[in-house]
Amino acid sequence: MYGLIGKMKCQPGQREALVAILLEGLRDMPGCLSYVVAHDPSDEDSIWITEAWNDQASHQASLALPSVQAAIARGRPLIAGFGERFETLPVGGHGLVAPAATA
Repeated sequence: MYGLIGKMKCQPGQREALVAILLEGLRDMPGCLSYVVAHDPSDEDSIWITEAWNDQASHQASLALPSVQAAIARGRPLIAGFGERFETLPVGGHGLVAPAATA
């Protein structure tokens, strides 16, 4: 599996609008095992995005999907910048099902 955890800084007062756009862009993302958008409780203009994918290629392919491209285009003006970004290798957990083994 492949994972990403990243902080996104929103334009002042635009956090909820950006969250709504990000959550709308989740449709039909092959290989996406988990995509969570969370408020940063210590910064009213920041969010954290936690993702788990079958593999890195699935994540890369998602960036070309029309729904994701539309969300990026709509959300870009609401983004003030980016904070920390971490790549991970998820091994499992509650609510996360490991991808089926290929034969």
